[in-house]
Amino acid sequence: MTALITSLEGTPAGHVTALCLALLAAILHAIFGALQKGRHDPWLSRAAIDACYGLMSLPLALFLVPWPTPRLWLILAGAFLIHIVYKLLQAMAYQRGAYTVVYPVTRGTAPFFAVIGALLIFGEHFTPGQWGGVLMLVAGILGLALYNYRHVTLDRETLVPALVFAVLTGAFVALYTTYDAYGIRAADDPFTFLAWFFTIDGIFMPVYTRARWRGLPASTLIPLLKRGVLGAVVAWFSFGSIMMATRLDKVGEAAVLRETSTVWAALIGWLILNERVGPRRLLLMVLIAAGAVLVEVAA
Repeated sequence: MTALITSLEGTPAGHVTALCLALLAAILHAIFGALQKGRHDPWLSRAAIDACYGLMSLPLALFLVPWPTPRLWLILAGAFLIHIVYKLLQAMAYQRGAYTVVYPVTRGTAPFFAVIGALLIFGEHFTPGQWGGVLMLVAGILGLALYNYRHVTLDRETLVPALVFAVLTGAFVALYTTYDAYGIRAADDPFTFLAWFFTIDGIFMPVYTRARWRGLPASTLIPLLKRGVLGAVVAWFSFGSIMMATRLDKVGEAAVLRETSTVWAALIGWLILNERVGPRRLLLMVLIAAGAVLVEVAA
């Protein structure tokens, strides 16, 4: 598998593969966000997911992939710290605001900063048409968040601080996207980076939230652990897909295409979380998708 990935890097086939992986990551990330925001405490949902994917990844890291080089260990340590801040900010946002408001703000601020990060770190350049697509996508996402903000009634009294945390979360999404792309490109074997990342990343949230687990009844604990297993599988494929996309092709394009997850998140909010989707929101979702398409065709 590693040899196949290496052979695709920088090729037309690699570009198509990266496109498909970024779109897959978008769908899976929307599902992942809904799993964390569902009926359980978002702190405990995240901790259950992290613990499960850490335990799932440990055998892979120890026995199935090459060990990290000293340089990669340092990169993994940096990724661990960045993701701690990201997860704390995300949990605080989800704790205070409705999913269909918080999630679009988080994802809407991320692609713009990610494109700039890809320019500064990897020397990637977007055409004027692609920049137009980025602006369309960001405008659609933030427009969706504004519409939801005006109409949502759930958690209204805490919505403003939720939005602040959502913007900060978006900045860290851009930071970890570019930093982790650097990390997976620095690894001789991309699966070494992924296996050890998930193993290490699964430690913090279960430890940090240990007090919240005390006294949980079995009626809550069992469903929460089931959500953790499902979320772990989704997280592996979602994060793994976007990281492989950034290794195969441009980081900026992959980051922008992943943010079509907002469209899928709106559908999940409507179909599963019983949150309304009207014609205006549908129009904004079309704008988001059109922006993503423009980023790809204007390259």
